[in-house]
Amino acid sequence: MYQEIDLDKIDINAEPPAEEPARQYYFMAKCREWVKDFEQQNGRLPKSCVTTFGCQMNARDSEKLAGILRQMGYVDEPDEEKADFVIFNTCTVRENANLRVYGRLGQLNRFKKKHPHKMIALCGCMMQEPQVVEKLQKSYRFVDLIFGTHNIYKFAELFVQCKESDRMVVDIIDTADKIVEELPNERKYSFKSGVNIMFGCNNFCSYCIVPYVRGRERSRNPQDIIREIEGLVKDGVVEVMLLGQNVNSYGHTLDTPMSFAGLLRKVEQIEGLERIRFMTSHPKDLSDELIAVMAESKKICRHLHLPVQSGSTRILEKMNRRYTKEQYLELTKRLRNAIPDISLTTDIIVGFPGETEEDFLETMDIIEKVRYDSAFTFQYSKRSGTPAAAMENQVEADVVKDRFDRLLARVQEISAEVCGRFKGGVKDVLVESVNDHDHALMTGRMDNNLLVHFPGEEALIGKIVSVKLEECKGFYYMGARVLNE
Repeated sequence: MYQEIDLDKIDINAEPPAEEPARQYYFMAKCREWVKDFEQQNGRLPKSCVTTFGCQMNARDSEKLAGILRQMGYVDEPDEEKADFVIFNTCTVRENANLRVYGRLGQLNRFKKKHPHKMIALCGCMMQEPQVVEKLQKSYRFVDLIFGTHNIYKFAELFVQCKESDRMVVDIIDTADKIVEELPNERKYSFKSGVNIMFGCNNFCSYCIVPYVRGRERSRNPQDIIREIEGLVKDGVVEVMLLGQNVNSYGHTLDTPMSFAGLLRKVEQIEGLERIRFMTSHPKDLSDELIAVMAESKKICRHLHLPVQSGSTRILEKMNRRYTKEQYLELTKRLRNAIPDISLTTDIIVGFPGETEEDFLETMDIIEKVRYDSAFTFQYSKRSGTPAAAMENQVEADVVKDRFDRLLARVQEISAEVCGRFKGGVKDVLVESVNDHDHALMTGRMDNNLLVHFPGEEALIGKIVSVKLEECKGFYYMGARVLNE
């Protein structure tokens, strides 16, 4: 829709529409008038910088913010110091993420004192915490705009409020009342894109703040998802990543329920789409239907990120994960039986409150049995506002670090062994970029999510090519392109 809207034809002197997204396009058009004034006064267009903290969901939200800014007339500026408008799209999964934002704000304040016209906005998960907003209002008065996760669609409207006000604008809503479709977005990559299929989470793992800041699950209508992906494919996208806090529970909130497996079947039918990825999957909701769809599919990548968090059933119960170690192992067995070449990755937390050495050894045992291609390992740290933060028997820091180091060492050993199984084979690789360290090499990704570096030209970016995997370096391969006869 937004590609068809001519903002210059919108009457900004009329009353703004009540319906979305027309209301937001009205405010984008209104913002353009301010941009024109800025250009006349400064001899250039204003520059914006959107900085993302956190997960793929945040990254996708940032693409929407960048798309709206572009429609308003801003040009992208990666340097926060040089930008006229800086937006921090924040994460709050861990306390140190909050501290990073406060530190960056302190640095920006120095530049704002020299350039008073500079605008600063904060949005995202961190802003859904009342104590954070209170602290910002008290100690960071130089911030111009604060909004949360549920009203990102209102960004253009809130921007206008900022321009018409001489005070900090704060717009936080506790729950999402709508999903607004057809807003602009500015993709980071021309050939691949994330696509939100749902928002929020109903799981309430005892260590996690996400359900409190992202709200309850809301699934997008499948027709809207399919329409968005079809538009992306027409625009050159060959790979999509379907995003949700727990994609396996997709569809439960729809008027006409649809399973995630059912949605995948529809997405696979889209002509021109080459690859389908998704994350994140909760083990308790991964169905046999989904396993069957993955096994049958020609487009779904042979990679599944399946967070286990702990190998101890006792600790899993305290985490409120709602599966046992035995159930998780049985699930991975069914996956490997159905999809022998699947690559499994995971998340593991070490040092959860009450974790004993025996519990930790259960985690070590599960990585031996599953043999993950890779694992994101974390030392548990208290997250205020979660049940786990108030639990007794918090594990001492030196014990946590010792267990973490032991786990990480073994995870890396297993990963090197498992990832090496493809050596000598030929795999299809989606070329993503020129190699950061050697510009004679290209960097691409196999469908199992492993990176491959091989000699090639920049013109290959966005294409899927065949590469022989010559040498495994543990977490990536060196290879050579195979030219099809």
